[in-house]
Amino acid sequence: MTTPDPDGLLAEQLLRLTRRVHRIQKRHLEQHALGITPAQSRLLRTLAHFGEPPRMADLAESLEVVPRAVTTLVDGLEAGGKVRRVPDPANRRVTRIELTDEGRGALREVRGARLSAAEEILAPLTEGQRAALGELLDTLVGTVPTGQHRC
Repeated sequence: MTTPDPDGLLAEQLLRLTRRVHRIQKRHLEQHALGITPAQSRLLRTLAHFGEPPRMADLAESLEVVPRAVTTLVDGLEAGGKVRRVPDPANRRVTRIELTDEGRGALREVRGARLSAAEEILAPLTEGQRAALGELLDTLVGTVPTGQHRC
């Protein structure tokens, strides 16, 4: 009798968890009636981390996607009034993307939806298990722990 491949099992568990996180986040976003997809919410969150409005290429690099994917996301968010394209003051051929007031409000709602989704996912875990999971995830994604509370 052979034993199951533990790495294969872990990989499958991670993929199932990723799909579950995506479904739960999508449901929470829909409950907030923002009209924003998980991919658009990720773009809004990424956009908020830039000190000045970024170029599409900067967003694509940060999101680790092709520029065309960013164009589609920005088009949808712009149509919904969440972002706008603005000319670069130093180079008129460059367009930058900035959050609108409506986009900042949506970002607050997105953060609330994400916290609710995270709480739902993490509910079965004790505080110690959550801390251990956070450390393991930091190791896997290659980040330095921030010491901030995760959710």
